[in-house]
Amino acid sequence: MNGRMPPGFYLIIAAQFASALADNALLIVSIALLSEQGLPVWWAPLLKFVFTISYVVLAPFVGPLADAFPKARLMAWMNGVKMLGVVALLLGMNPLLAFTIAGLGAAAYAPAKYGLITEMVGAQRLVRANGWLEVSVVCAALLGAVLGGVLVNVGVLDKLHALFESGALDSTSRLVPSLVLLLLVYIVAGLLNIWIPHSGARYPATSLDPLVLIHDFIRANRTLWRDREGGLSLAVTTIFWGLGATLQFVVLKWAGDVLNLPLDQAAYLQAAVAVGVVVGAAVAGRWVVLHQARRVLPAGILLGLMMPIVSQVSSLWVAIPLLAFVGVVGGILVVPLNALLQHRGFTLLSAGRSVAVQGFNENLSVLCMLGLYAALVAADMPISPLMTLFGVAIAMAMAVLTRAAFRSAEADHGPRQPHR
Repeated sequence: MNGRMPPGFYLIIAAQFASALADNALLIVSIALLSEQGLPVWWAPLLKFVFTISYVVLAPFVGPLADAFPKARLMAWMNGVKMLGVVALLLGMNPLLAFTIAGLGAAAYAPAKYGLITEMVGAQRLVRANGWLEVSVVCAALLGAVLGGVLVNVGVLDKLHALFESGALDSTSRLVPSLVLLLLVYIVAGLLNIWIPHSGARYPATSLDPLVLIHDFIRANRTLWRDREGGLSLAVTTIFWGLGATLQFVVLKWAGDVLNLPLDQAAYLQAAVAVGVVVGAAVAGRWVVLHQARRVLPAGILLGLMMPIVSQVSSLWVAIPLLAFVGVVGGILVVPLNALLQHRGFTLLSAGRSVAVQGFNENLSVLCMLGLYAALVAADMPISPLMTLFGVAIAMAMAVLTRAAFRSAEADHGPRQPHR
């Protein structure tokens, strides 16, 4: 079979990379804004919380929205909404409110992005396509964390601020030039979206009645959870993305409390996890095919057990390879199961609706885990026991899912016959 991707696929990857790069850098810059304004440290995870809440609240509507319009065009529009969030920060709006605006754009961007790839590549190339996409997502997280660290570095800010000191955007915040640069990155992402060709997929028109859309979403959510392969992969990716979002802040706090690193250097440490995920995603995209997706489930147990180990490390040079290994395991786990979930969702529902259901569940997990993390940090729980608590809970949940999956596989093949 021809392994080449269809025209426009790599444009999707490039557009997604630019948009996610700005998202991740904006998070670091916004954390610095909170610090600049003297707000408490437990507000930092709330940035991700308000960004993510749109995924949950808007889930019944963004799937039909993604199916109603050419998805590349919708992605360009949603980049515009993210830009409004940056403009709000430039105008002095509270970072939590501005991040909520950016989250509105991201919530509709996700089903358009994943749905477009599902429409374009077909089931045979979906794991490979997801490998490309996850590498793009994680490279954006890696470079976005680095870019964010650069943009909050005191020396870099001195140079950037001098360029704008006499301009119209001069204000009391030293981070204004950093926000302007991120606005330019979002503009680039929007231009890339415009050049992506339409996949040609068409879906029946649906009612715009909110009650009808909510009822349809509830039915779609139930359908995917009740499907054996869809429910399994949805459970795993829901746990993974909740952990991944929380891990962003865990690494930042752990690097500050245990390794005594400032925010800009702690942001660079996130890059170790991201590099590992890139490697793991590439390995999975190359060597794991769709029908073998459940074989990677034990990696989830290992992922959870790594957290208590990392929490006991106090050396930067030991921490870096351990965090990279955590990323490798995560990449190997999520890419095949994400592809399986998209395949089952596309088969049972539609590209946009299945990704909206996926986004609802995964981001509800993000909200719950971030809320728990913020509460524990506000209660002054030390970071090492906190990491151990999260890791053990994840390992236990993944062990239960792995056992159920392998029991189901054994049932499919029937009882083994004794040798005669």
